[in-house]
Amino acid sequence: MPADLSPIDKAKFAAARRAVDLIEDGMRVGMGTGSTAAWMVRCLGERVREEGLRLQGVPTSTRTADLARQVGIDVVSLDEAKWLDITIDGADEFDPELNLIKGGGGALLQEKIVATASDQMVVITDASKEVNHLGGFPLPVEVIPFGWQTSRALIEELLESMDVLGRQTTLRLNGSQPYVTDEGNYIVDLHLNRIGNARQLALVLNQIPGVVENGLFIDICDMVIIGGADGKVEIRDINEGSVSNEKIDFAEDDNIFADLD
Repeated sequence: MPADLSPIDKAKFAAARRAVDLIEDGMRVGMGTGSTAAWMVRCLGERVREEGLRLQGVPTSTRTADLARQVGIDVVSLDEAKWLDITIDGADEFDPELNLIKGGGGALLQEKIVATASDQMVVITDASKEVNHLGGFPLPVEVIPFGWQTSRALIEELLESMDVLGRQTTLRLNGSQPYVTDEGNYIVDLHLNRIGNARQLALVLNQIPGVVENGLFIDICDMVIIGGADGKVEIRDINEGSVSNEKIDFAEDDNIFADLD
């Protein structure tokens, strides 16, 4: 592992390295989007190159698809794969029940579709993403461009009756223009500070006309792997009710960056 990585990147690397050990030959694998998921794609590509591991990877964004092809992973669409053995992705927040906020990278719609089309969803993360209550990270809501301001107004009206501490909403921008998702939609970020009933909020947000999906992942995640800068990882399995700790040995000559010049 390169010595100049920051502690947070070392933690992400540790979680990613442990997660790819779950992949077996012939699996169909959902591949998440974001900085932590990118580590996983690189580590998975290393197994493909070094071990001849055969798999089909279903990416959740064009960014992930491009990286996966670059490191030698066979990329297919979800329609081609039909159903997945496992999805590995990052998260912006997770709570004690392994409910998540996702979508900081703008790919929440494809991420949720892929995760729910999998036998198992594994989240790789660092300890900073753990919270007692979701909501500190802005909650992304994907809306269609047509009438987006009306959809935003309806969201703000809805929040008046929700158990949240904040109600500010902002349109996500890319420079001075609206950020556009891979599906051609906009994202409205909800600055809620704390969500009292995430399950209820996830359901009612999706009833608003113009809302495509929201970044609350409720009862979807099966396992969280929390990496540390020292190579230690904690594995929490919600289905088995188990918590285990391991240590990942980093090779100094690790070559996951070899094809990423």
